[in-house]
Amino acid sequence: MPSRTANRNVRQPDVFRKAAPARRIVAEPGDDAGSRTLRRGLQLLDAVAASGADGLRVVDLCRIAALERATVYRLLATLLECGYVAQRGRFRYVAGLRLASPVPPAGSSNMAVRLQPVLARVSAACGDAAFAVVREGSLSHCIARHVGTHPVQMLVIQVGTRQPLGVGAAGLALLAALPDDEAKAVTAANAPVLAQYGGMTPERMQLLVRATRERGWSVIGNHATQGVLAAGMAVRGADGAAVAGISVASTIERMPRERQQLIARAMRSALAALPPMAQ
Repeated sequence: MPSRTANRNVRQPDVFRKAAPARRIVAEPGDDAGSRTLRRGLQLLDAVAASGADGLRVVDLCRIAALERATVYRLLATLLECGYVAQRGRFRYVAGLRLASPVPPAGSSNMAVRLQPVLARVSAACGDAAFAVVREGSLSHCIARHVGTHPVQMLVIQVGTRQPLGVGAAGLALLAALPDDEAKAVTAANAPVLAQYGGMTPERMQLLVRATRERGWSVIGNHATQGVLAAGMAVRGADGAAVAGISVASTIERMPRERQQLIARAMRSALAALPPMAQ
């Protein structure tokens, strides 16, 4: 559910042995400043993506791309902001979440249509915003939301938002519904960027997954968005496998345990009225 907050080792491998040579930028007749900037940004993106889990330092990128340090920092700032690059530790840059799974899974539009009445029913029961997500590899992708009637709405994510699976309540419910080995693999894949979400760690994520499985629904606060707590639940297909996740978000003060339980009952009731869904 929710958007990102900020938070932010050290092997010294021969990264150039792993990194594929980046394309050199050759100025072409008629190139304008915008085109050159785009080419340079794509060149850095190529280099970072080819470096794998080890990532690259700024000095490495300067050497590979034959660019000045100030130019590399400026381009990296944009790539970081847009989610195409992420920081690993203080000095290394790795591929970001936007590169993990850029194409929505087939059927997500239909899933959004089918879950919209569920979100509306849950939101009407509690007055807060409700959200639906599907899984894309190691990410959650928000496909629908419904705004509630309470004067203060915590619209922490919007349709189209992608974030690591598990940092929001709907994604956490989905993550906990996976087989244990698969859930651990997803958490390990997201490990380099988890700290950006309220200081989340793989160990903390595993504890939340365990608690979600024991409880039957998820609760998470102060990670995707500070001051917000959300409850979520997996949406099961006809074969029992989780095909989506739904959640409700509000301020921490508005979400005591008794109200979390009320919202969980509302989600369970709304999902029970939903016809079985194929995966």
